[in-house]
Amino acid sequence: MTVDLHGVYLEDAKDLLLNWLDHAQPGITELRVIHGSNRGTVLRDMVREELSHPKIKGKLPTLNPGETRLILK
Repeated sequence: MTVDLHGVYLEDAKDLLLNWLDHAQPGITELRVIHGSNRGTVLRDMVREELSHPKIKGKLPTLNPGETRLILK
C-alpha cells in the first residue's frame, strides 16, 4: 500500500496516517509513505521520528530520500 503526502500540511498528514493505520486490514504488512524531500523535511521528520502507532513495527528509509517504508505488525 502507498500513501502520497505531497501537498498535505503536517497535522493533516499525521491525522491521515494515523487514521489509515487505525483502519488497516490485518494482512497488510507494509505501508510506503511518499513524503517528498525537495521542499523541506517537515513531513519526512514527522514520519521517521515522531509518528507513533501500535501497528508500526519499524521504519525503513529507502534509497529515495522522499520515501519511508513503515513495517506493520
